[in-house]
Amino acid sequence: MEERACWVLLAYRLPREPSTPRIALWRKLRQLGALQLLDGLVALPASPQAREQFEWLAESIVEAGGGAALWLAEPAAKGQADELEAEVQEARAAEYRAVAVAAERARSEGQTGHGRTLGRLRRELRRIRARDYFGAPGRRDAEAAVESLAATRVAL
Repeated sequence: MEERACWVLLAYRLPREPSTPRIALWRKLRQLGALQLLDGLVALPASPQAREQFEWLAESIVEAGGGAALWLAEPAAKGQADELEAEVQEARAAEYRAVAVAAERARSEGQTGHGRTLGRLRRELRRIRARDYFGAPGRRDAEAAVESLAATRVAL
């Protein structure tokens, strides 16, 4: 199996009530950049870290009264693998664009809270880079926009 073509899948079901475990799971999956394939089925590009994260999530799902299973899978067709990768890349590219826009807006508006904004945008960039599995476009632009905001703050 090609490394890039292999995916770790988490199939899960959780009771509707209480909703807290469902919300916590959704937030963690979003933080990891997991791709929602179907209701109750998410995927990440295969890596030891992805597998470990899904194992932890599976344990928490079972502890919350649900069921979970981990799978290693490879799309049957190259086109499917390419679609999955493109979907992950587009999600990260959109996040990079949002950071760049926020940094440019803050710089052009001359916000007095640059320190908080700058810190928030730098943290967001770190989180996006952690789930940027395929080198999505827009990373350099977002980083440049944030550093431009930092340079503006220094000049003030």
